[in-house]
Amino acid sequence: MISDLNLVRNIGISAHIDSGKTTLTERILFYTNRIHAIHEVRGKDGVGAKMDSMELEKERGITIQSAATYCEWEDYHINIIDTPGHVDFTVEVERALRVLDGAILVLCSVAGVQSQSITVDRQMRRYNVPRVAFVNKCDRSGANPFKVCEQLREKLKHNSVLIQIPIGLEDKHVGHVDLVTMQARYFEGENGNDIRETEIPADLVDQANEYREKLLDAVSMFSDDMMELMMEEQAVPVDLLNETIRKATLSLDLTPVFCGSAYKNVGVQALLDGVTEYLPCPTDVKNVALDQDDDEQEVVLSSDKDDSLVCLAFKLEDGRYGQLTYVRIYRGTLNKGEFIHNLRNQKRVKIGRLVRMHSNDMEDIDYAQAGDIVALFGVECASGDTFTDGKNNLAMTSMHIPEPVINLMIKPIDNKAQVNMGKALGRFTREDPTFRCYVDGESGETIIQGMGELHLEVYIERMKREYGAEVETGAPQVAYRETITRRTDFDYTHKKQTGGSGQFGRVAGWMEPWEEAEFAFESKIVGGVIPKEYIPSCEKGFRSQMGKGRLIGFPVVNVKFVIDDGKQHPVDSSDMAFQSAASGAFRSAYENAKPAILEPIMAVSVEGPVEFQGTMIGSLNQRRGIITNTTEEDGFCRIEAEVPLAEMFAYSNVLRSGTQGKGEFSMEFSKYSQVPSSVAEDLREKYKDR
Repeated sequence: MISDLNLVRNIGISAHIDSGKTTLTERILFYTNRIHAIHEVRGKDGVGAKMDSMELEKERGITIQSAATYCEWEDYHINIIDTPGHVDFTVEVERALRVLDGAILVLCSVAGVQSQSITVDRQMRRYNVPRVAFVNKCDRSGANPFKVCEQLREKLKHNSVLIQIPIGLEDKHVGHVDLVTMQARYFEGENGNDIRETEIPADLVDQANEYREKLLDAVSMFSDDMMELMMEEQAVPVDLLNETIRKATLSLDLTPVFCGSAYKNVGVQALLDGVTEYLPCPTDVKNVALDQDDDEQEVVLSSDKDDSLVCLAFKLEDGRYGQLTYVRIYRGTLNKGEFIHNLRNQKRVKIGRLVRMHSNDMEDIDYAQAGDIVALFGVECASGDTFTDGKNNLAMTSMHIPEPVINLMIKPIDNKAQVNMGKALGRFTREDPTFRCYVDGESGETIIQGMGELHLEVYIERMKREYGAEVETGAPQVAYRETITRRTDFDYTHKKQTGGSGQFGRVAGWMEPWEEAEFAFESKIVGGVIPKEYIPSCEKGFRSQMGKGRLIGFPVVNVKFVIDDGKQHPVDSSDMAFQSAASGAFRSAYENAKPAILEPIMAVSVEGPVEFQGTMIGSLNQRRGIITNTTEEDGFCRIEAEVPLAEMFAYSNVLRSGTQGKGEFSMEFSKYSQVPSSVAEDLREKYKDR
């Protein structure tokens, strides 16, 4: 256990699909002696990469669940989380970045900044995560790390600077020139273990000097000492240069760019040096908790292991031995066998077993302290719960959870499958906040919701494999929404007399479109025409109607309700009466508010050879797509478009057949937009019985 937090790094590895994240993690584990043989993501040896432990991951060659591990590089202790690249599993990236201090943004040297790179970068900004970039796959045909560094500037608005330039590209890629030390580095031997440092090759001296100048110019903006030395034309010491790069990286003002090829074992050790040199330790990061005893005032947490405990459960897994809860410790110490306090439900739980994770392997430990990422066994909790030692009432802020955009009806084939399906759904909804399920009140069908076709496909496959639950599925269904398009007044009286005390409540006001939130409520009641105690009842009544719209039966969003008048009865008014009055007011005014149907729009990126550009654009136009950007480079083109999710089902088959299997696409949720009137009519007909 490392007591000096300056020697701890908590990092994530994030990127677009197929940029080489898991391959890079595999090499890092090899060079830090955590594994003793390298296995590939789609390995022919039947083993597969260490961090892809699930059978489905090995078969498909993709990462589905983020995997945690740790390693030691020189004197440093590094906790690593390898995250999925596919947008359907974006919550895995979200919760990893919530608890990490720094990140490696992996980019393909051929494809450069892609759609999911942009998403991942946005998530990093959300949590203020400093990052270094690693331009991978410099051994591939068409590799150009200089172009990728420029794309970081143009597309992601990073102040990106190359820390290295490659020695050779494509099949001649053997190493790099370090622009900090101005030394050439070659990675030799069977696994790139033998690092040879030499003078810079003569044919690269001019290029190295050019990019060294660019590096110094960019970095000197953050150091007066450096600026002074450069103006006096004196040499900049390596220590000062490294110190300034680190300072600018931590403040998110600079992104150091490394290059290499994880697959060919080039440049990974230098990237590890960069992680320890430039990325933050736990004490460099400002972590904030909310004081529940002081109106949720923000409290900055020290990373003191001797202070009272604060830790966050950020990921759950149901393993062979019960629930495994991943926690990040922000302050204090966790000891095996002690009791901790769950702030959400106020329960005390005992830590029966404390482990360090190494993908799906684990190592028992007796204690862990501030800055650590570890896992607990047998602790019942939810993702996002804060644990303390009971001496404070501080809660960590929760992470951003995107809303599901696709629904699927599932039906077990027999009673045994039904029991197992119930167990599987219980586990999956606990583990993944973007996977949800409910029983439709009218049809009695079980509906599952998720972030995309692949997301739901993976969970159905896991039900079969892990729980033996064979299920039949219906056609995928889009998660539509309803809204209103104009302000409408209402004045509604709820009156009921059935012997004894009756019910009476009148509410008046208006409802209007409201982009700032899905639901908003405001009371402008004066003079007590509706007593104060019944104002929340009115809000509850309006809110109760938002779950099911009257056009196609989907939830209503982006509406603000304002009440400015009403009436009560001294005997017959009650909480229930005003709830009913608000519900009736909504129903009576809904049609006049010109309701509209909203559909999820996806940001789609399609890539393929230039000769198929017309085919690819045509395939998007046929799907009501709006082309937003097209770029061409080195015989390849990329088309970016906004396309309704409803039109994207089975698109991969159409794209493959139209491009001889050479086209690829990725998509992510962008926004909700109003459907055209012709489509709205079809939807009303389709969902008229809903």
